Amino acid sequence: MPELPEVEVVRRGLHNWLIDRTVADVTVLHPRSVRRHLPGATDFVARLAHTRVVEARRRGKYLWLPLDSGDALMAHLGMSGQLLLRPAHEPGERHLRIRVDFTDGQRQLRFVDQRTFGHLLVDKLVDDDAGVPLPSLITHIARDPLDPAFDDDAFAAALLRRRTGLKRALLDQSLVSGIGNIYADEALWQCRLHWAAPTERLRRPQVDALLSAVRDVMTRALAEGGTSFDSLYVNVNGESGYFSRGLRAYGRADLPCERCATLLRREVFMNRSSFSCPKCQPPPEFARF
Repeated sequence: MPELPEVEVVRRGLHNWLIDRTVADVTVLHPRSVRRHLPGATDFVARLAHTRVVEARRRGKYLWLPLDSGDALMAHLGMSGQLLLRPAHEPGERHLRIRVDFTDGQRQLRFVDQRTFGHLLVDKLVDDDAGVPLPSLITHIARDPLDPAFDDDAFAAALLRRRTGLKRALLDQSLVSGIGNIYADEALWQCRLHWAAPTERLRRPQVDALLSAVRDVMTRALAEGGTSFDSLYVNVNGESGYFSRGLRAYGRADLPCERCATLLRREVFMNRSSFSCPKCQPPPEFARF
């Protein structure tokens, strides 16, 4: 599933082209792609028609286009969702689910989703506790570590109050958003913390090192266009990201650690895989899974 860097790459591409363009028409080709828009496909189309795109925003893994109507077109890409900008005359992709035409007739915004786990919906914009407008359905999503308003002290205090495993906490989008399985493993390897370390036993310098590692990993991933393991994650132009070439932990089971040459290991965690170095990231005496 795309994480913060991949969604941010898509957001930037949309922002560069969609701002101030007006929706002419919307075609829903697969009802599952608007299943979270509870009033249905007809209402989805009606609330988008003739609206103007104001900007492109993101919080964590969620992406939305604020509209001049006070609504927002919100997207969650799921496992295979793609938001593409294509010339209107080009034929539709095999797994095209939703098509948005604009009044200038130049490009279409296309939602392509092979596995149909992603979705689009229209939601009303509301202000969060800090007065920031965002879709009402995601007001519970925390800020991410690349957000200038992210509060390191508040995050550290909340993390240390918890009694859970460190990686489980990092994947909790109500605590910190945008971090998924890949970048959690990469950041934990970088700051030498084990994924099952009990959060309540961490020290503040370790939390600071973790945040620094998360920011470094995500910044480097953004510079490479995100992480692509197959053709399912692409940017708005259909191009893959290249950060997979720079991964130091995730997906590298039985390969030597770049720091100490110990073979990295894969462990099962929450029906997923966790990758770590048994020497650089020794398991804690008391672990939380």
